Amino acid sequence: MKPMLVIMAAGMGSRFGGLKQMTAVDGQGQVILDYSVYDAVRAGFEKVVCVIKKEIEADFRAAVGDRIGRGCELHYAFQDLGDLPAGFTPPAERTKPWGTGHAVYAARGFIDRPFAVINADDFYGPGAFRALAGFLQEDRGGHTHALVGYELKNTLTENGAVARGVCTVDGGGYLRTVTELTAIQGPADGPSYTTDGGENWTALAPDTPVSLNTWGFQPGFMDDIARQLERFLRADMPQAPAKAEFFLPGVVNACLAAGTDRVAVLPTDEVWHGVTYRADLPALQAALADMRETGKYPEKLWG
Repeated sequence: MKPMLVIMAAGMGSRFGGLKQMTAVDGQGQVILDYSVYDAVRAGFEKVVCVIKKEIEADFRAAVGDRIGRGCELHYAFQDLGDLPAGFTPPAERTKPWGTGHAVYAARGFIDRPFAVINADDFYGPGAFRALAGFLQEDRGGHTHALVGYELKNTLTENGAVARGVCTVDGGGYLRTVTELTAIQGPADGPSYTTDGGENWTALAPDTPVSLNTWGFQPGFMDDIARQLERFLRADMPQAPAKAEFFLPGVVNACLAAGTDRVAVLPTDEVWHGVTYRADLPALQAALADMRETGKYPEKLWG
């Protein structure tokens, strides 16, 4: 059975200033998501689930869904604040989405095989999808997952700070920990991060492996997400009911700490392109234009 792809597309892109998932990146009106699904289908993925907010469904279908649906088996899952395990309800003051772990939880009704998870607003490069497809099509047991590890220097923008999952990897190529850093910049003297609003900066090696939420999971991982979501709602959410987030890497770290799962880090030299900020858009458009000119992509992805 060919693997499936879960695309987290519910975020509104506050730093970008709009719904960046639907922003055209070429003269054909195609968006980043078109390129990701095109690369995934070429790599061997067959079924795609887009996790979106119900209120943007009509716009999302018109802008991208109806188009990519020509090339794959496409489904929609809806991320909603009230979609929680039995016995839990969202606090009255909560308006913020629950986070990336909850986005994958929202797709649980469609997951019937090994699956990859990506963001909708990042260009990952075809090599990432080939690596994940190859990994997921091998029988590795129910608790061996994967992460595509990018070199930090290939994931930065000149237009501001980015959030990345900084990875530590053991000698066998398996993930030890992934730590979410929300303010990493790449100045001329090398990348660095801050955790105190810019008062202090700590250097990072340019080749540090980082996660861009490019994961490959076995179906049983959904049980881990459900268990960890209940723990989050009992223990973490009450500490900050309006803002606490349930991050997908946090679920992975919990499984690694418990020794129940392991995650192979699949290295890649692909270069990330994205639109964290609106000022990133011209560079992304230029990069894709160059790839089309060199034959990596056709002008019209879906015929």
